[in-house]
Amino acid sequence: MVTESDVAHIAILADIGISREELAEFTGQFNAILDYFDLLDQVEAEERPEAEQTNIFRDDEVVPSLTPDAVLENAGESEDGYIRAPKVM
Repeated sequence: MVTESDVAHIAILADIGISREELAEFTGQFNAILDYFDLLDQVEAEERPEAEQTNIFRDDEVVPSLTPDAVLENAGESEDGYIRAPKVM
């Protein structure tokens, strides 16, 4: 059971302001959601056959790639063998 005090505490943690009326409304909504979860816990699930698991990824294989010089040719700017990028911070 969620109380108005719980909802007020959650609002403080989330840094949102809620009015007195909203506090009562949200408390009712939280409790309705929790009641629904209790109802779902009472449902007996059907057993399902386990799905066959397959590897959807390709096998690793070594393939030729660009040389460092070719990579630097495609970079906008380079310096001492590295790609030069704008400062972020």
